[in-house]
Amino acid sequence: MAEHTVEKIGGTTMSRLNELRDTLLIGEREGADLYGRIFVVSAFGGITNLLLEHKKTGEPGVYGQFAASDNSHGWHDALNRVGDAMIDAHTSVLEHPADIDRATDFVRTRIDGARNCLIDLARVCSYGHFRLSEHMLQTRELLSGMGEAHSAFVTVLMLQRAGVDARFVDLSGWRGEGDVTLEQRILGAMDGIDPMSEMPIVTGYAQCAEGLMREFDRGYSEVTFSMLASLTRAREAIIHKEFHLSSADPNLVGQDAVRKLGRTNYDVADQLSNMGMEAIHPKAAKTLRQADVPLRVTNAFEPKDPGTLIDDEAAETPAVEIVTGLDIIALELFEQDMVGVKGYDAAILEVLTRHDVRIVSKVSNANTITHYVDSSLSAMRLVEKDLRKVYPAARIGSRTLAMASVIGRDLAGLSCLQRGLIAIADQGLEAIGATQGPRNVDVQFIMERELLKPAIKALHKTFIEDIPAVRAAAA
Repeated sequence: MAEHTVEKIGGTTMSRLNELRDTLLIGEREGADLYGRIFVVSAFGGITNLLLEHKKTGEPGVYGQFAASDNSHGWHDALNRVGDAMIDAHTSVLEHPADIDRATDFVRTRIDGARNCLIDLARVCSYGHFRLSEHMLQTRELLSGMGEAHSAFVTVLMLQRAGVDARFVDLSGWRGEGDVTLEQRILGAMDGIDPMSEMPIVTGYAQCAEGLMREFDRGYSEVTFSMLASLTRAREAIIHKEFHLSSADPNLVGQDAVRKLGRTNYDVADQLSNMGMEAIHPKAAKTLRQADVPLRVTNAFEPKDPGTLIDDEAAETPAVEIVTGLDIIALELFEQDMVGVKGYDAAILEVLTRHDVRIVSKVSNANTITHYVDSSLSAMRLVEKDLRKVYPAARIGSRTLAMASVIGRDLAGLSCLQRGLIAIADQGLEAIGATQGPRNVDVQFIMERELLKPAIKALHKTFIEDIPAVRAAAA
């Protein structure tokens, strides 16, 4: 195992780059203490939304405008907005005029290159032999990689100005060989780099033959990060956020009430991902687990705090570690003839998969199958329509609900299901469903959406804030 770490910085954190310089990147470090760290960076906050589409609202960016192609000027204007936003981003964090000029030249070169590429692609696809739809994935990857290349380049400029031997490592494949695997891309770029004597700043996007966005879409940076840590046999992989990985959302239960996890395992990380609260992408976590590289999640602006270590170790004692929640939709299929007949669930799964609907959990009995999914009502209407074709006699419907979950490495002996229902009821709330699996890592409570926040607060108080009394009672 090498002595270096591989560390990832997210987009919203990157937007505070000058603060990062004074805390995480340099801070009180000097000389050799600056090195032994490889940083993987995301694009500055908001840039990827402008390049692709807004993650929450769906408002189209350059990619969306180009894909629509109903307004030939639309994507040009969108690309101009990206360039302006990139320049604004680095102007706000760089201090030396020469660095700002170099970063601006970098942006203009990349923007002009992307513009010429898209113009050429549109021209070629104006002929009947070529279809634009067949090139949209590559277009999406080209655009996305621009954001990470910009932020990495700007970071290197800032660090070099401060006397750090930083190196720009561009995995985006800009004007490079395209037909290489992710492993080849990373190993080729890192060849000849000694992280113990220089600081590599690596793009979160990596162009490769596998096409990261095909499977991971905007979760690609964590895949690059985990593969880099695995291939270089890092001592530890670290994700820097703007907050600590805590027992609940501090904005909901209160800053004084939450507790930093400190330590947990990859099983808990998987449960968090299932609840839409990713500590790390499940595929990235799998890569780290297989390479036996522990993961640490820290607050980037508290560099002396060790954060939370995630590995494969079991808990020393059973305990609830996190309480979280998620808005869901319940898809219910009822048919009297279901009793004793096989295959109903398989057909439902096929339709949900076809419509790219993520299943969070499910329950069933003799004549009803209910899937709790993370989706929109509009998507569920299409699912219901397809299911009615398969099961014309069935009663099929969707309703908006919420799921609260208590999660921990080991919940054995804590009676979380029973005590959780009591905690919810004591606040005058009602759970309309609850379930606990035999592995004792999570318990799920189903309720109306407006009850989710007070239910999380009630569960957090019972399982986290009152934990000394709980342990005494359990003993």
